[in-house]
Amino acid sequence: MTRTRKAVVVATALLAGAVPLVLGGAPALAATAPAVASAAEVGTVVQEGGRLKVPSGTEGPVTLRFTAAPTAGTTGPLTARVELPVTGWPAGGMTDHRLAAMIDSTCSVAGGAFAPCAWQGTSLDEDEDETGPARVVLDLPVAQAAGSLAYAVTLDLPEGLEWIGALDAPVTLKDAAGTTVAAGTVGIDVVKGSAYRPYLFGRDRDGVLWTYKGTGDATRPLERKVRVGGGWQQYTAIVPLDETGSNGRGDVVARDRDGVLWFYEGVPNNPATPFKPRVRVGGGWNKYTALAGRDGGLVARDSGGVLWNYVRGAETPALLDPLFKPRVAVGGGWNTYDALTSLGGGALARDTAGVLWTYERDDHDGSAPARPYKQRVKVGGGWQVYTALAGTGDLQGGNPDAVARDAQGQLWLYAGTYRNGALQPASSRTLVGGGWNTYDLIF
Repeated sequence: MTRTRKAVVVATALLAGAVPLVLGGAPALAATAPAVASAAEVGTVVQEGGRLKVPSGTEGPVTLRFTAAPTAGTTGPLTARVELPVTGWPAGGMTDHRLAAMIDSTCSVAGGAFAPCAWQGTSLDEDEDETGPARVVLDLPVAQAAGSLAYAVTLDLPEGLEWIGALDAPVTLKDAAGTTVAAGTVGIDVVKGSAYRPYLFGRDRDGVLWTYKGTGDATRPLERKVRVGGGWQQYTAIVPLDETGSNGRGDVVARDRDGVLWFYEGVPNNPATPFKPRVRVGGGWNKYTALAGRDGGLVARDSGGVLWNYVRGAETPALLDPLFKPRVAVGGGWNTYDALTSLGGGALARDTAGVLWTYERDDHDGSAPARPYKQRVKVGGGWQVYTALAGTGDLQGGNPDAVARDAQGQLWLYAGTYRNGALQPASSRTLVGGGWNTYDLIF
């Protein structure tokens, strides 16, 4: 406040009798409240429908709705701003400006038509504190003051922004003088989009295949099962080449009783028909006692305990364009394991003593096929209690996970975590549910 303005305020207060004038001494304390509104007088912002889940994926926009009630007596035009207090910025060049450009929104005020509105980063603003954190903000359309103002903002996020997580986003309304007339927070939880959530499959003893889609919620990791169809009992092994999921990127191969390997290409967003019609890969696969996917390719163990690596060649098999490149020997000694499954491009292996080991992937680009994994890391013992073990994608919002079925038919979820430099199941488990003994194969 300038010196001139202070003088005007004091003079006005004297004329109004708010501060009694005492000649020859200090004035007495004012008996009335100051003219500045207290924090309790600031209006409110209330979110409709509770916290909003915002998928990071291809589902399309969701709508954030909130109602603002400005301070009583507020007049004139009002501005409104929503701020995303993002923390934990990932490596790789992500900035507030880049993130802002990735969020598509439209805005509506007081029941008006939706119109495009743009999020902005603040780190390059001249009036921003350079020592403070970068912020992502949205300035909503100006509205005339009213007792209640309804705001709606659509949010459409691309894949890969689930790292944002849960936010309590401040909302602030100000009048033309810059005075805050309403404030509050809205809850926004950014989650992995369901279009990119993994599948878990179960084949029942009648040969019917069922799909379970991940929810991204650790307390309820699977949706209700969906029937794919019958006839799958003809296969002695069914193996995902990568993480199967509703985005259609998870292809599988299946070996029939004659040793012929078949390729099923994934189909996006259709749990009831998750694969295209099968295509023949080739014969002779009965010589292998274990198969596991690896980054779109395959590893196979022969009866002598030697592990072979099949690096992916073509997207789909054809006469002159085979699915896999010629096999390369990884090494012997793999007969020590009675269970082998993939996990996040690496592998989980249980030895005959019930000890579980994890192999972190090493050869990421296929240039060193004889070295697909790093040195194994011990997870722990006691895994012989399980009759089935499978690595999965991210079922509960984090890293790729693993599931295990016990002798009673209960399925347990082990969240994926990084320890000792390797992705492995967490030390604690979560019960998914019972009745899984109906399946003779889980993948």
